[in-house]
Amino acid sequence: MLAAPALAADPVAAWPDRPVRIVVPFGAGGAVDTLIRAFSQRFSEFANGQPLVVENRSGAGGMVAGAYVATQPADGYTLMGADIGANVIGKELNAKASYDPMTSFTPLMHLVNLDAVMVENPTVEQKTVEEIVAAARKDPDGFVYSSAGIGNGSHLFMALLARETGIRMVHVPYRSGAETVTAVMRGDAQFCFPSLSSTLPMIKGGQVRPVALGAGPSKLLPGVPLMRDTLPGFEVAVWYGLAAPAGMDGALADKINATFGRIAALPEIRRTVEEVQGGRIVGGSRQDFAAFLQKEFDRWTPVIREGGIRLE
Repeated sequence: MLAAPALAADPVAAWPDRPVRIVVPFGAGGAVDTLIRAFSQRFSEFANGQPLVVENRSGAGGMVAGAYVATQPADGYTLMGADIGANVIGKELNAKASYDPMTSFTPLMHLVNLDAVMVENPTVEQKTVEEIVAAARKDPDGFVYSSAGIGNGSHLFMALLARETGIRMVHVPYRSGAETVTAVMRGDAQFCFPSLSSTLPMIKGGQVRPVALGAGPSKLLPGVPLMRDTLPGFEVAVWYGLAAPAGMDGALADKINATFGRIAALPEIRRTVEEVQGGRIVGGSRQDFAAFLQKEFDRWTPVIREGGIRLE
């Protein structure tokens, strides 16, 4: 009887005792939104019957959501669908950012890696990475590539290609992944490097042609070569994770990690990720995710600084 009040007062034991909110840094219908909503549909079964409420806060490449979540209590009732801009490199892209992505969050779990694919307009003469690089060396301003915004993965992947090979191409940023692919379909740009899931219908319809997968291979796009076949060590994917405001109690962070780990293990969640989104569940501990975020920071910071990539 004496232990009962203490147990009831323990926020870790009680979590969650009310709805949990998860902030998605992009608009409804995108890859991370689709992923988080799949998790939210099963969340209550593993969380005392409490719902996971999705809140979309788009803008500034994820930094609007990041700035908001960074100011919330670290009590487990405000979480974030983490991505590279909002939770790793945002301060490198914009020195005036109101928060530091590397210190403002508690990493909780690496949820997924989604395949990315470099595609081109079907009229482009060059059909392989090797041919594209050779042509770009001869005519540094002859090729244009589109992206879903400055500092977006679709931008960084092409910037990495340029850095690794010493080529230069013209970059034209758009506001969304859909616009990025549409620009290639129209011929306004020759190339882009978006997520496979956002591009697969256009690949199947012949409106764009796949050049190489960033990682893989992929069951959704069999036979397509990998970037590392031409450039050893070149491996890129779109990733999403789970984060909370900095300063979260370790036991609570572990409990949230375990809860989402159980959801990630469900066959229907894995099917959604593998068959619909063209990716794979990663999972693992919160310490694993923290180490991954540091590696991402170390990897992309030189690309951003040497490429003069800025989001003002």
